[in-house]
Amino acid sequence: MGNVISGLADRAVSDRHESYAAEIRALLDAALIVMQRDDTIDPKVVEIVRASGLSNQAFYRHFDGKDALLVALLADGRERLARTVARRMERSNSPVTALHAWVSAVLDQARDSRAAAATRPFVANGERLAITFPDEVARSRHDLIALLAPILSDSDAIAVYHLTMGAMHEAVAARRTPSQRDVEAIAAFAARGCGL
Repeated sequence: MGNVISGLADRAVSDRHESYAAEIRALLDAALIVMQRDDTIDPKVVEIVRASGLSNQAFYRHFDGKDALLVALLADGRERLARTVARRMERSNSPVTALHAWVSAVLDQARDSRAAAATRPFVANGERLAITFPDEVARSRHDLIALLAPILSDSDAIAVYHLTMGAMHEAVAARRTPSQRDVEAIAAFAARGCGL
């Protein structure tokens, strides 16, 4: 195949990729808006499509159904959270401060009202998603646990994950904002339990 043909094909694929990425982002953002607006864990596809300004065809081009969209939202949220946690941990100068940064960043999901509203549907829907999409949910969990690998053993990292996520999920579900004292207590407990 000649360079001209290859270049034109590459440009067409690139343009389609950008267009599809924009559609996916619009659908994910619309789903969050609908879920928060209607305070629901089970948004209707028609409402998501309407809020996105796209068509049903665009929705089903990217997602097999609503659960697949929810898993994509979960993964997107966890990727964003993992990036935030990693940035905070990079500023740490010891394993204890790195652990504190991890715990604090995760609990901020419940401390920030917008993040809590975006997280609430997944807290309420978590078991169903874990059963329906176990690999995707496990990948999301792995991304956060992996950030603790440089400072904790595997078993300690998993325990800290469950402790912190459990506290965050409970607070989000109860619409309660953890205090800074709560953050400090969980971080200190985790550090003691891990021998730091």
